[in-house]
Amino acid sequence: MLGTGSSIFNCQARIGASALGHKLPAISYIAEEVPYGLLLSYGQDFPDYVRRAAIYVDKILKGAKPADLPVEQPTTLKLVLNLKAAKALGVTVPSSLLTTADEVIE
Repeated sequence: MLGTGSSIFNCQARIGASALGHKLPAISYIAEEVPYGLLLSYGQDFPDYVRRAAIYVDKILKGAKPADLPVEQPTTLKLVLNLKAAKALGVTVPSSLLTTADEVIE
C-alpha cells in the first residue's frame, strides 16, 4: 500500500511502473495515485480532506482552540479502479466492483 509521504508522491510513476513490471497488484488509499499503474484505491477523497483541513486552519487562525475542535472522520470513501493495470496483471475485476466504483480508468 502506498501512502502520502512526499517522496512516495514524487515517485508515484516509478512505483506504479515497477509494480506493473513485477506483476504486483499495488493499492493505495489515494485515488490520485491510481493512474500511475496502481490496481485500485479505496479511501477518503483526498482533495476533500485538504479542503476540510483548510477550514480547521481558518478556525484556529480566527482564535479557536485546537483542543476544542471536534475530530472528524471521513464521511465518504472513494473507490477507483484501473482496468488498464488489471489487464496488464491478468486480473479480472468483478462486475459488482465495477458498478460500485466511483471512477474507472480504462
